[in-house]
Parts: sequence; C-alpha cells; structure tokens
Amino acid sequence: MSEEELRAAIAAVLADPDSGRGVEREANEALGGTVEDMREFLKTGYRLAQFEDDKVAVVTILGKPYAGRRVTQEINALLDAPTPEKLRTWLETGYRLAQAEDDRVAVARILADPTISAALRAAAEDVIDGTPEELRYFLATGQYEVDK
Repeated sequence: MSEEELRAAIAAVLADPDSGRGVEREANEALGGTVEDMREFLKTGYRLAQFEDDKVAVVTILGKPYAGRRVTQEINALLDAPTPEKLRTWLETGYRLAQAEDDRVAVARILADPTISAALRAAAEDVIDGTPEELRYFLATGQYEVDK
C-alpha cells in the first residue's frame, strides 16, 4: 500500500463511530509516524487497540443496573481468559443474547406479581417471547407506557 492508501485506511478506522479511545489514540499516533508505523497499526496495532476498547466495553456493561445473572456470568468467563476474538464476538452477538435471557427473566418476574394490572399483564405476555430488542424496549420504556 502507498502512503496515501495507508492514510486513507487509517482515516476510515477513525471515521468509524464504534472506534473507542484506544483505537483513536493508536491510529492518530500511527498517522503521526512513519509509513512503517502506519503499516504496523493496520497489521496488529488496530487489533490490540480494539481489544483494549472491548475490555473497557465489557466492564462498562458489567456495571449497568440491568446486567443480570447471565450477562454477568458470561462477562466473568470472558475476563478469566480474554482474547481479542472472544471479546469482539461476544460484543457483536453474545451480549445481545445474554441480555435477552436476563430480560426474559425480568419480564417473567413482572408476570409473577399478582398485583399487576390486566393491561400490564397482557403487554408482558405479548413480549415475553419477543425479540431481544422488544424485550429490552419493554423493560426500559414499554412497561411504563401501559395504561394501568
């Protein structure tokens, strides 16, 4: 790759809204360095910086009030033997599924409450078999929009 192509590739990394502080720091350092520094960033530096950002992301998730038992178990297992690939895969697919399991349990707890309104019960019954996104929305917002 030419110097211009290297700069363009790194600029694309920086333009990604999902690039965290570690990636931004390392990308900017590479851009301020030599052509070899830019090649090294694209070859291995980007992966390692993303790994740093991913570790921050999972610890942040762990601190969220709605991180339930399944999310916590999976994060703890990941942090026992983290690899860049495992963390990235979990953030891209595993987190959504683990959170959905925790959310389904939370909806089941709502349904177990005999004092809830008929409208809330109907809404919870409708969503309990829904998608992960529907479950998350219901718990964060939808349950409060139901006429009681």
